[in-house]
Amino acid sequence: IGTRLYLTTAVPSGAAPVEGVASEEQSFELHAYERADGKLAWKAVASVATPHEGFHKSYGSYASASPVCDGERLYVSFGSQGLHAYGLDGKLLWVHELGTQLVMRNGFGEGLAPVLAGDVLVQVCDQEEDSFVVALDKRTGKELWRSARTEPSTWATPLVTSVGDRLEVVTGGTTKVRSYAPRDGKLLWECAGLGLNVIPALVRHGDLVLAMSGYRDPRLMAIRLGKSGDLSGTDAVAWSSVKGCAYTASPVLHDGLYYTVTDRGLISCFDAATGAAHYLEERLPRGSQLKSSPLAAGEFLYVPTEAGEVHLVRLGPKLDVAATNTFAEQVFIASPAAAEGTLYLRSLTHLLAVGP
Repeated sequence: IGTRLYLTTAVPSGAAPVEGVASEEQSFELHAYERADGKLAWKAVASVATPHEGFHKSYGSYASASPVCDGERLYVSFGSQGLHAYGLDGKLLWVHELGTQLVMRNGFGEGLAPVLAGDVLVQVCDQEEDSFVVALDKRTGKELWRSARTEPSTWATPLVTSVGDRLEVVTGGTTKVRSYAPRDGKLLWECAGLGLNVIPALVRHGDLVLAMSGYRDPRLMAIRLGKSGDLSGTDAVAWSSVKGCAYTASPVLHDGLYYTVTDRGLISCFDAATGAAHYLEERLPRGSQLKSSPLAAGEFLYVPTEAGEVHLVRLGPKLDVAATNTFAEQVFIASPAAAEGTLYLRSLTHLLAVGP
């Protein structure tokens, strides 16, 4: 945003371990870095606490959710540590406590970012029991509504989209994909069909919402907007696929093409309108393993990997890996970002800027 990058992190506070407690006390923080030189502009400590559960030791952290910005404020979810709003100068504006300690599947950790729907901030809190979605006034942090969800743990970033004069927040889920009215939480429609551990973000092409899961019972579904009620098993599902489904990485939609990459380094490209595969589960070079989501910028799809590689795949219906750049001793798990000709990469140990 502007001249700065904003990152969440959790670092050990240095406090002495508490006997009988497995987790170490953490400082939950939001950092602002200058895009020009990578210098730390400011950091804000949201909370100092001992987490009640862990996270995926290879692929997560205690602060996995990305911040959200509307150009005036930054909104950050630290899960059980609450939602926080900051000014762009790092000043704390409000805090909203969820009132519960989330319990995630297999202790994989909390990492679902909130989304903005006009003046409403919506946070999905899917866990192993008592899941819910909550909406806040973005200006004050006041809770507007809260609705129970019959869902196990999910990590999929919802889609905020307009259908006619109606604004919708479409959420992924193992039980059902659901759409809510952000003002009052009314359930607008729902559709079953995804599998377990829903992680990839939802996107829209034309009048279709594309939702995906890639773990147990993987499925990619294109659901037609503009309908109401339970759409499961109806012609509202325009097309679906059990191949080319990403587990962790979110998809990229560009010029009507829907790109997915699997954890094992298999890349696919679908026609978003019809589901026809231009190429399906083709292997990226060097047997790449990956968790990071790809990014479309300029003429390329950038695909970072756990081995410190960044594959440059030419955008289009034919698979063309134009180049592979390798960053020695780096491991990319976080998703990249791009702005004004510069690619920003966050590895396990460094923040990097790659420019022309």
